[in-house]
Amino acid sequence: MVIVSRFTLGFYRKIKIRYKKRSYIFLKIQASQSVYSKKVHFPDNNAIKILFGEYDSNIKLIESMEDVKLNVRGHNVSISGDAFCVDLIENMLVQLYSIIRKGYPIFPADVDYAHRMLAKNESVNLEKIFLDTVFISSSKRVITPKSVAQKLYIDSIRDCDMVFGIGPAGTGKTYLAMAMAVAALLEKKVNRIVLTRPALEAGERLGFLPGDLSEKVNPYLKPLYDALYDMVAFDRASAMISKGIIEVAPLAFMRGRTLNEAFVILDEAQNTTTEQMKMFLTRLGFGSKAVITGDVTQIDLPRDKTPGLVEAEGILKKTDGIKFIYFSEIDVVRHPLVQDIIRAYNNLDRIKRGN
Repeated sequence: MVIVSRFTLGFYRKIKIRYKKRSYIFLKIQASQSVYSKKVHFPDNNAIKILFGEYDSNIKLIESMEDVKLNVRGHNVSISGDAFCVDLIENMLVQLYSIIRKGYPIFPADVDYAHRMLAKNESVNLEKIFLDTVFISSSKRVITPKSVAQKLYIDSIRDCDMVFGIGPAGTGKTYLAMAMAVAALLEKKVNRIVLTRPALEAGERLGFLPGDLSEKVNPYLKPLYDALYDMVAFDRASAMISKGIIEVAPLAFMRGRTLNEAFVILDEAQNTTTEQMKMFLTRLGFGSKAVITGDVTQIDLPRDKTPGLVEAEGILKKTDGIKFIYFSEIDVVRHPLVQDIIRAYNNLDRIKRGN
């Protein structure tokens, strides 16, 4: 049996088959394969160069995200494919183009973040997110929110004196809090920054680690130093630390203190005990802000210990002046694989709870 010819007639496919010198014709009903298409015009030559990316790299990235085909001709882009996908990409391109024209440099990562947000909620206003500058680092890098949750997070920090950021690693909880703290310090809204985290992770206790106190503690605090040095020049940050303007210390050092006119960040809060969390929360003095970050899926405390973050969430969630902001894998701003890894582990946790 050999197929001699095949062609499409509207909603039918006509197939002619020759078998033992006789021809048979069959009509097979098939779904319509009509393609939805839209054309978008972008008049600003400089803006479209940034929008499309070097060698149309952003165009190729977008085509890999959705089942669409983008055809670029001069200042026009034709988008074809599934109607929902075409409308989504048109919305994204138009918004990104507008953002570029207002001076924001779009990178491939921004295209990815924009796609994630609009795929979840088509009414998201990207300008309100990407153009909300939190801080400009010493290397002139503009730090802005990259997701709806991140935008809500920084707005809450501006409006409230105590904010909890809860979610997986890589969602910008600590980094954005640090940026807000440095901005507040340089704008003289606070007199100092205090960065702290519990010095108990992966079952290690400081008393059993080699070295003096500084050598024992510094490895636990290094992520906070990394974020700080990413925003403030090393020499300037070191000078601020030596003067006590910026303090990086383990949580145990907070006991008995009152922190006035300070921006205080507690990182890795899921590893605080209930006693430690209560102690930290009651350190807040006049003119101060506190941001508490943690991931309740990464608790290293012994099983018989109730995590302070979990308990605080339960008893403080309805307290006026305190905000709880939740992040998910959609807010991850690290390597794209991190988002997939977090989603896979979350699915496993759901299966375990279901059993």
